[in-house]
Amino acid sequence: MSFYEQVRSDVLRHGAIHNSYLDRFSTGDLSDREVREFAVEFYNFSRFFPRILAAQLVNTEDEAVADELTKVLYSELGDGCVKHRHELLYRNFLRSMGIDIHRAMTTAMRPTTRAYIEGMEHLYSSGNHAMALGASFGLENMAITMWDHLIPGLTVLQATRYADMDMTYFVFHRQLESEHERAMEHAIGAIDGETGVSRAPMSDGEKDDFRRGMHAVLDYLEGFWMGLERKPVGAVQSRPRPVQGMERELRG
Repeated sequence: MSFYEQVRSDVLRHGAIHNSYLDRFSTGDLSDREVREFAVEFYNFSRFFPRILAAQLVNTEDEAVADELTKVLYSELGDGCVKHRHELLYRNFLRSMGIDIHRAMTTAMRPTTRAYIEGMEHLYSSGNHAMALGASFGLENMAITMWDHLIPGLTVLQATRYADMDMTYFVFHRQLESEHERAMEHAIGAIDGETGVSRAPMSDGEKDDFRRGMHAVLDYLEGFWMGLERKPVGAVQSRPRPVQGMERELRG
């Protein structure tokens, strides 16, 4: 089994995409309050992700890897069509749900959401390029499974309670993810000596760093989902683990 096959298999078994919240979401079993909470909290990922990805791009030394990251960032920004900018598509989803954009942008993040966003930013902009690429790989390779939980649940909600829901953001992303996965596969090939690029394959240490970055971002994502999960009355939400080196606040 190649390194790519090993790490992809690890991603597809992770709790970031196999958890009680996503299982419940896929059936549409959410209260109106939970639907709105999901919509606002997930918006933080949509609006901050281009900045996070750009930080990774400008900190990437390997030009072949930078080429693949550029493709993903260009896709996020609409592939040259401003109306397809992903964050704008998400705003259309919020508006269709009757959620004010200013309110969504200024609502304080849950601690688990903030841990996810700040953790992802720290990993992507890390000077450890193998770790940063591992984080990017983990996020892009879990995405199809994530959308395949979210879209069925939203479809149920649209049919039963939210007839005006605009699902374009979610459906559009699901259609694009195979391209993003291929970009990450090419990026790994470029730095692991599999695509004819004239550099030595990743060392064992670099592969360990890659795995650490991959598992870290997936752990943060799992925490994000479980931060939205139902809790018994009186339950205390656990504090997220601190993100090393991330002391400043994100500003919307």
